[in-house]
Amino acid sequence: MFKTEIGAFILRITLGVIFFIHGLVKFQDGIENTVGWFTSIGLPGFLAYAVAGIELVGGLALIIGIGTRIVSALIAIIMIGATLKVKLSLGLLGNGQMAGYELDLAFLAMAIYLAINGSKMLSAGQLIFKKDSTSSTSKAA
Repeated sequence: MFKTEIGAFILRITLGVIFFIHGLVKFQDGIENTVGWFTSIGLPGFLAYAVAGIELVGGLALIIGIGTRIVSALIAIIMIGATLKVKLSLGLLGNGQMAGYELDLAFLAMAIYLAINGSKMLSAGQLIFKKDSTSSTSKAA
């Protein structure tokens, strides 16, 4: 059980840092650039704000360990969309100019694992929502 938690913790932190940075870059480079790119590939521009927000806020949430399952499910949806809409036609390894979907597939697998299993180790959510086992004992009359 301890090994499983260490593994989930490593996945949570790694996924969180990567997506936090991706979201941050989208905002730092000008979110309107991302909006324009989304529009150019046939997606509604407002989705750029949703994706960047999930990446930024969700990445931070994963790092500190709040809402791991929900955030991971949202990241999984983003990765499915990115793979199907952008990367699938490039193939698994890409075309020499642009990467394929191999990394997207790895992120998807990490996100699905965390969405199913969660990650409690060093998690703020575990500290905040942890049930106190001593409060459930009944008092003797």
